[in-house]
Amino acid sequence: MVPSVDDEDDYMSMAIPEPSSTFAQPETSVQRRARKTREAEARAHQPSKAELARQAESVRDAALHTSLPTTSKGYQMMARLGFKPGSALGKEGNQHARTEPLGVVVKEGRAGVGMDGEKKRKFREEVGEGGAGDEGNKKRETQGEFRERQGREREEKRIEGMCWGAMKVLEGLEGEDTLIHKGASKDGTTVETTTTTKPTKRVNVLWRGLVRDRQMKETERRMRYDLHQSLSRNAAYDDPDEDKQDRQAWGDEEEEVEEEDPELEEFSALEPAERLRRMTEYLREEWRYCFWCKFQYPDQEMEGCPGLTEDEHG
Repeated sequence: MVPSVDDEDDYMSMAIPEPSSTFAQPETSVQRRARKTREAEARAHQPSKAELARQAESVRDAALHTSLPTTSKGYQMMARLGFKPGSALGKEGNQHARTEPLGVVVKEGRAGVGMDGEKKRKFREEVGEGGAGDEGNKKRETQGEFRERQGREREEKRIEGMCWGAMKVLEGLEGEDTLIHKGASKDGTTVETTTTTKPTKRVNVLWRGLVRDRQMKETERRMRYDLHQSLSRNAAYDDPDEDKQDRQAWGDEEEEVEEEDPELEEFSALEPAERLRRMTEYLREEWRYCFWCKFQYPDQEMEGCPGLTEDEHG
């Protein structure tokens, strides 16, 4: 039988495989140096917190998706109690029994357990999806409204600070009955305490709040000091040099109840801008003093003062 043309081997198109080497090529010095460098870098590499977290998460996920091995002591204990793989624990015939353990939800962050629920509730109230009454219909504050509110609060705080400055100026001009006491504090520094011999209600209401605030701070300071001293005081000890405030602090005498001051409360309830306006006008009319120029003029003309307001002074 004569072979056909198709059966003849086409030696021109044959792929001749390369002879396989049974011996590995020897590693050159350059390759060995590069390999050792990579190994040293791998050993010296310190994983970051993110890498450690990813590694811990992968290990945890792998452990959660792995069945309890039969060599485990927990498995052996359950097997002695009648557990079989694929069945549920507990009473037989319970269709609602769980055949798989509860899933693990890893809590991230340091907030409390109920913090997420509280955040969701507040979010629902802001968007108007939950809550009753006005809270449920509360609208989210826009960025422009937030900036406007922040600006108003900063301006009110600035004006409030200027009100305290104007009260101190008034005290310096009208406080002829004011006494300054110098004393030493615990750290050795000199501390000045200002008191007035005039009854509080006879002080001008424009700067009466400064006196009342100073009296409250002084009372709190004395109470803390006397409380500290009372820890080492003998109850039977009678000091003839004690003044009225000392006896009140020790509890030997009833403390006088501070009287209410409706006039001061009414003035303090005004807006800071209105209080500041009244004080600056009083300074100009009674003392020829411009709060914005920080200068007391010699006559009522007040020549050289730009005006009555802060804007007029630039």
